[in-house]
Amino acid sequence: MESSSVKIWKDVSFETLVNEIYPQRVPAVLKNVNIGKCTERWTAEYLAEQVGNQPVKIHVSTSTKLDFVNKNFLYRTLPFGELIARAAEEKHSNYFLDEKEFYYMRSLGDDPRKDVADIRRQFPGLAKDITYSDIFPEKQFFSSVFRIASKGLCLWTHYDVMDNLLIQVKGKKNAVLFHPNDVSYMYMNGDKSEVLDVENPDLEKYPEFIKATKYTCTLDSGDILFIPALWLHNMTSLEFGVAVNVFWRHLEENMYDKKDPYGNKDPHPAATALTFLEKALKTLKQLPDDYRTFYSKRMISRIQDTIS
Repeated sequence: MESSSVKIWKDVSFETLVNEIYPQRVPAVLKNVNIGKCTERWTAEYLAEQVGNQPVKIHVSTSTKLDFVNKNFLYRTLPFGELIARAAEEKHSNYFLDEKEFYYMRSLGDDPRKDVADIRRQFPGLAKDITYSDIFPEKQFFSSVFRIASKGLCLWTHYDVMDNLLIQVKGKKNAVLFHPNDVSYMYMNGDKSEVLDVENPDLEKYPEFIKATKYTCTLDSGDILFIPALWLHNMTSLEFGVAVNVFWRHLEENMYDKKDPYGNKDPHPAATALTFLEKALKTLKQLPDDYRTFYSKRMISRIQDTIS
């Protein structure tokens, strides 16, 4: 498998991001960008003091590699202060599954079924410490997701349909990304890859995965990773991690599902095309094997014509 490093940009402004980096449509690490006082303030103690015992939904697992497809975790609720204390330690006196279990929090909207996550609404005491509003017009803003992760935790490989910035406020993190053109090697289940361990993949089970190219980087506290839409990625926290993901709409607003509070549903035209494809495949099953093979290859040829 080939590997390449994500390009690092130092001492750039948000203006440089918008005018020079963003148009390239490739990931970029931004260092020494002014994102406010969060990098110095957001210690575990400060976070617990600002948010207190506000209840938060979390993932709990005994595995470092969260698997959304097979659900190797539990959903639980903890007071925020207790989550911070547990996530910042490596061995727990209070736990759900095991004294060395791992925690992950992705903030939710006020009503998770219909409201997007926005740190300004759910965590106003922290929002004042972080700056990111200059990167896009407010009307394009979709969500700002506050994240907490235990040391060692790896979030499943997936893609997002919107551009986003991962602001790594505290803790070191490894990121592995894959170009959208490599999606056919990624063994996708919806928007998620079934290949959990991208560093040591099971090539007997996932032989095509070796054809994909990895783009890697390490984020330090205060770094920002620009992740263009459709780039697959996973993140591993090398230390207790605190981050904020900012997502924004870069397509026309009517392309997106208005009833999607997580921003992970495919754009309307893509979703419609995939639905038609599933119907076409189901229809082809009515034919004998040789006919099904023949017409499937004709369909593949037509699809290849659209991307050549």
